[in-house]
Amino acid sequence: MKTLNDFDFNNKKAIIRVDFNVPLDENFNVTDTTRIVSAKPTIDKILADGGSVILMSHLGRPKGAEEKYSLKHILNTTSEILGVPVKFASNCVGEVAKQAASDLKAGEVLLLENLRFHAEEEAGDVAFSKELASLGDIYVNDAFGTAHRAHASTTIIAQFFPTAKCFGTLLAKEIESINKVLKDSEKPVTAILGGSKVSSKITVIENILDKVDHMIIGGGMTYTFIKALGGTVGNSICEDDKQELALEILRAAKEKGVQIHIPVDVVAADDFSNTANTQVVDVMAIPDGWEGLDAGPKSLENFKKVILESKTILWNGPLGVFEMETFAKGTIELGNFIAESTANGAFSLVGGGDSVAAVKQFGFEDKMSYVSTGGGAMLEMLEGRVLPGIAAILE
Repeated sequence: MKTLNDFDFNNKKAIIRVDFNVPLDENFNVTDTTRIVSAKPTIDKILADGGSVILMSHLGRPKGAEEKYSLKHILNTTSEILGVPVKFASNCVGEVAKQAASDLKAGEVLLLENLRFHAEEEAGDVAFSKELASLGDIYVNDAFGTAHRAHASTTIIAQFFPTAKCFGTLLAKEIESINKVLKDSEKPVTAILGGSKVSSKITVIENILDKVDHMIIGGGMTYTFIKALGGTVGNSICEDDKQELALEILRAAKEKGVQIHIPVDVVAADDFSNTANTQVVDVMAIPDGWEGLDAGPKSLENFKKVILESKTILWNGPLGVFEMETFAKGTIELGNFIAESTANGAFSLVGGGDSVAAVKQFGFEDKMSYVSTGGGAMLEMLEGRVLPGIAAILE
């Protein structure tokens, strides 16, 4: 796979698809700079080579050109993080963009206006892609968060750079990390799948069953399995129409020699609230009027043993409703176990919106081997799909 190291960017204009879809507060201040910081190594390498950089990204889901979604709001933050003044073009195509790109000198950075101000971006329009392509000499895709979309700037544009296209540092790392779990893993491999629904994780489960030795199932998914196994789940979240599917997963895992670990006890509450009454109950016997909202102490002991013996760990989804302090303990403890295992030499990959949020909230970010920047893209890779943004560079 072609990376930045395969090119010398001296006197070249690199047009880079970054994912600067960052959260802003009501005064348009960036509240989480992770995505901009993540793109810095790619930009630094090109500038150090003596090249210039044209950055293109989307922000939010605008309906046409909406002021609140203008990328000019992130200009100062981007300049601060990159350590160079970033120029801004008030359009990503047309005369304004052409002129700004043409005036760009070695060592300079230009940020184009929001790609999604044009419907052609999400439509994967070829003429629009060609216009974007005309601004640069080399195309770099460093946006993992949008690599699963066949949009103009993530996929279609690559055809105009048959030999001059590559992955940025961030995207290359994402691919490498997922391959470390799916293809080059050191055994034993453990996948931890949380979240509320079996239905949203079914294709991931089917694809990784052949690649893992242990699978820990937590979060709301637990109760669909428990009910399928004949337990009572009280008011717990449960997909009644997925019980047969849950049993099928358990049968398939047994055939493949994969050990499935489901909580044996849970913290149950009499209300979905931080101030609810709670009790620890056997997962097979949650009383009427109560719902399971976190993994219990015995479950955590079981999970700890599995995780500390693992050499490769994939974490996708929390063990409980960690947004409420009362039900965060399971997810925090899980983070501690994975951090300890990582410190002992295991490779740990965290991905998916909720688990990434938990990792950041509880300060585990630097204790994991890799924290993925793309929720949907990572899930699709775990499902075994080839992402269009990645395929376009490999072609």
